[in-house]
Amino acid sequence: CYTTPKISDLLIRSAESQHMFDTPLLLSRNTGLTIEQRLLKRAVDLALSLLALLPALLVMGATALCIKAEDGGRVIYKQKRLTMDGKAFFVYKFRSMREDAEKDGVARLAGEKDERITKVGSVIRALRLDELPQLFNILKGDMSIVGPRPERPEIAGQYEAAIPEFVYRLKVKAGLTGYAQVYGKYNTTAYDKLKLDLMY
Repeated sequence: CYTTPKISDLLIRSAESQHMFDTPLLLSRNTGLTIEQRLLKRAVDLALSLLALLPALLVMGATALCIKAEDGGRVIYKQKRLTMDGKAFFVYKFRSMREDAEKDGVARLAGEKDERITKVGSVIRALRLDELPQLFNILKGDMSIVGPRPERPEIAGQYEAAIPEFVYRLKVKAGLTGYAQVYGKYNTTAYDKLKLDLMY
């Protein structure tokens, strides 16, 4: 028998069986990672990101030259995102859109065939090279290698208005890659991505 879980189903996966007199209860403890788990995860993040940075520097250099050659604009793009406990930080990315992509000041997600994306940008986005500067975010401690992808505060607010449980993603650090990125698709809905993030 296969079931499609709701968010409430995922929240009780770690439930403990309890009894109060003659009444069975399920006790869920959504406490996040223990101190030991956090320390181990941080040590792994530092080791793997330093190892990855050595070969990545060559690719990053070539990517930066291509971006600069196309339109002469900035190479690195930084944007405010949310990580553990709702803490805001600046995520680093290679710029894949025109510099005036959000000149109207409205935050919006990029579409699959977004006209704001440059020619070099479409290539580096397809190869996920635009995410490489986030290795520095990991070294700084803003992010982890694995975790829910960091969301913009404005967009997170929109999601939380429709899906109150969206805030549970912030129990762990944001990640370079995550469960939703591995198992989700480009058109996976925010609700289904949230379910995958909560599974993680």
